[in-house]
Amino acid sequence: MVAIILTKNEAKHIGDCIATLGFADRVVVSDSYSTDGTDDLARAAGAEVIQRPFDNFAGQRNAAMDAVDAEWIFFVDADERIPPELAAEVRGVISAREESGWWVPRHNFIAGQRVDHGGFYPDYQLRVMRRDRARYDPDRPVHEVVQLAGASGYLQNVMIHYNYDTWAQFHAKQRRYARLESKILHERGVKPWPHKFIRQPLREFWRRYVTLQGYRDGWLGFKLAVLLGFYYGFMPHWYLLRAGGEG
Repeated sequence: MVAIILTKNEAKHIGDCIATLGFADRVVVSDSYSTDGTDDLARAAGAEVIQRPFDNFAGQRNAAMDAVDAEWIFFVDADERIPPELAAEVRGVISAREESGWWVPRHNFIAGQRVDHGGFYPDYQLRVMRRDRARYDPDRPVHEVVQLAGASGYLQNVMIHYNYDTWAQFHAKQRRYARLESKILHERGVKPWPHKFIRQPLREFWRRYVTLQGYRDGWLGFKLAVLLGFYYGFMPHWYLLRAGGEG
């Protein structure tokens, strides 16, 4: 099994991430030409490094899979950590089970606080997959989706995800995602109709806060529901409007 990490300026996280991947046969870092020494730190930690200019997340993951020769792939982000219990479970299922892929639950930490509701837990991610049966959908370059040939299963042990160290980092990444989503909407010919500036944020807020029980996280859950309603529902259409909204 090969563990693959996509990176771009992840000097802060890359060493600690690789340190939790000793159960993998190889660790490969697919780096988008970092400028903070991420690639050198990865090599020093024992990983192999390949480099590729960033186009989108689906493209990066597909290219990384094409670059390695392995039956099983475990995609791990630099800000994620794999506890020993999860590592043992992964090794167990890939040696004894027939599934083509495995969903991994995550504990998410935002600005030092663990978020348990609102879609942040169990937050299953399809990350363990047979290389010859998996491909990332090129039509979903943001919040990428795996096209898996065959059945998938769900693991019990969690990986740890340090999403954002600060709220400033949270806002910066959400703006980036909103711009990428706006580009996708533009390419699909979507128009920034006025009603979407109200309906979409309210829908996302309701989904996060009520349907996914974000209210159980108190003030933090309310804050995240409001912010994600704004960034997921409002900002992509705002950027689309500023770009002209032409299909």
